[in-house]
Amino acid sequence: MKAYTSDRFVLPLPPGHRFPMSKYALLRERVEALSPHIRLTEAPQAIEDELLLAHSPRYVTAVLQGLLSAAELREIGFPWSPWMAERARRSVGASIAAARSALAEGVAANLAGGTHHASADKGSGFCVFNDVAVAARLMQAEWRRTHRQLLHVLVVDLDVHQGNGTADIFSEDDTVFTFSMHGARNFPFRKVPSSLDVDLDDGCDDAHYLAALEGALAKIDERLAGAPPSLAFYLAGADPHESDRLGRLKLSAEGLAQRDRRVLSWLRERRIPVALSMAGGYGHDIATTVSLQHRTLELAAEAWTQWRGA
Repeated sequence: MKAYTSDRFVLPLPPGHRFPMSKYALLRERVEALSPHIRLTEAPQAIEDELLLAHSPRYVTAVLQGLLSAAELREIGFPWSPWMAERARRSVGASIAAARSALAEGVAANLAGGTHHASADKGSGFCVFNDVAVAARLMQAEWRRTHRQLLHVLVVDLDVHQGNGTADIFSEDDTVFTFSMHGARNFPFRKVPSSLDVDLDDGCDDAHYLAALEGALAKIDERLAGAPPSLAFYLAGADPHESDRLGRLKLSAEGLAQRDRRVLSWLRERRIPVALSMAGGYGHDIATTVSLQHRTLELAAEAWTQWRGA
């Protein structure tokens, strides 16, 4: 399975910053050491015209040229630097590359990404550009040129935080179905309606989570019966885990694995190619977060093998 990395492009953060920037390099190193069947490639840089498919010209220029206001930077949560802009472009480039690989081979992954709080004209919550939104719009444009028809897209967002930016970008676009299952009382505190939202109570455990997921997948089947998607993006956040310091849910490691297996099998049964992104993960012990994300990638590689053998 092909997977794309961008951890060489990191931004300097002040001491004590709560974003776990080191997890990306640790995840790549773990994949290199333990998963030779996952083929790692450094992510390309998303070009400006690609970013403009999902973001306003003003905002793209402000990020790339360092013109963001102090208030905008506070909302993003990162200081501006050329490295901040470059990292954001590479994270988008990784999801673009993963989407192209998924359309060709069934399953692919971005070892970062899932920046779902970024909307068309602003970033938020450690999200600068919305990688999934840009990649979805670009795949639709390329599909229309080569196939002369619409590409319907499904976003399955299982990060513990609601995908408000993605929902906002696609709010008036019926070719993209956005599904988010998240903590009801967690960030963002003002939710933007997705095509389908499932709110979870604090302390939600494996059984309740998996039952809610099953019900949501049944609703998606029903609502997309007339226009089934030909590409999915799966934000496989590790932050619903019981040890996550920002998550507030109580999923075990096995519960997260069951979640991933169910989503991947549901997509494979319907022959929907999927590009994964790792999205959130803020464990008290960063090694736990890395282990959880590595297991997600291993399950994706299994799905890729099954897809290729079908």
